Amino acid sequence: MFIKGLQKTTLLDFPGKVACTVFTGGCNFRCPFCHNASLVISPDRDEQISEDEFFSFLEKRRSILDGVCVTGGEPLLQKDIESFMKRIKDMGYLVKLDTNGSFPERLKSILDQGLADYVAMDIKSSEEKYPLLCGIDVDTKKISESISLLIKGRIPYEFRTTIVRELHSLKDIEDAAKWIEGASRYFLQSFKDSGDVISSGLSAYSPEELRKILDAVRKAIPSAELRGVD
Repeated sequence: MFIKGLQKTTLLDFPGKVACTVFTGGCNFRCPFCHNASLVISPDRDEQISEDEFFSFLEKRRSILDGVCVTGGEPLLQKDIESFMKRIKDMGYLVKLDTNGSFPERLKSILDQGLADYVAMDIKSSEEKYPLLCGIDVDTKKISESISLLIKGRIPYEFRTTIVRELHSLKDIEDAAKWIEGASRYFLQSFKDSGDVISSGLSAYSPEELRKILDAVRKAIPSAELRGVD
């Protein structure tokens, strides 16, 4: 596994759980608003964390942590992601997977094996604007396949969209919501500049504007919510 970071404790990343977050290096997307640019563009730059070090950490935290969030980058790029998640599960931890949804075959395999207890999938924008928001040509049929896998509700899941003023119109978000209509959980997240963003010059909508967008989205997904908005 190509492990590039570890957040030892989080109360936010895994809903209702005390967890740690492990970051994998590399991604097949180049989203301009990505807040982990160094993991995407230059994953080899910083020191790697060994699996032995990571699992030694988990062993010591058994009485503290409920679960592990596996994020990136894009975790499903990792060839040994399934064995990595299985090893975490075998230790008795719950596993949350973050994914961009571009590898539905791998996602299905993980679900079939019971290797994830929760999945969070990013919905970048409307299907029409996906290549622009991902920074590359994207096979949106694969995104649709992953959406369908999760909406079947085999395990708890969420979809989430980070909204950027310069990249998303109200229609884009409305169309994205229609694409995932039937979803049980959909979160609209305000863009925040982490200082490690792929493109500069991006900004957030105001909380009031985001609430108006949420009202429009709820026509397709009544349970939609804002996240990280004061």
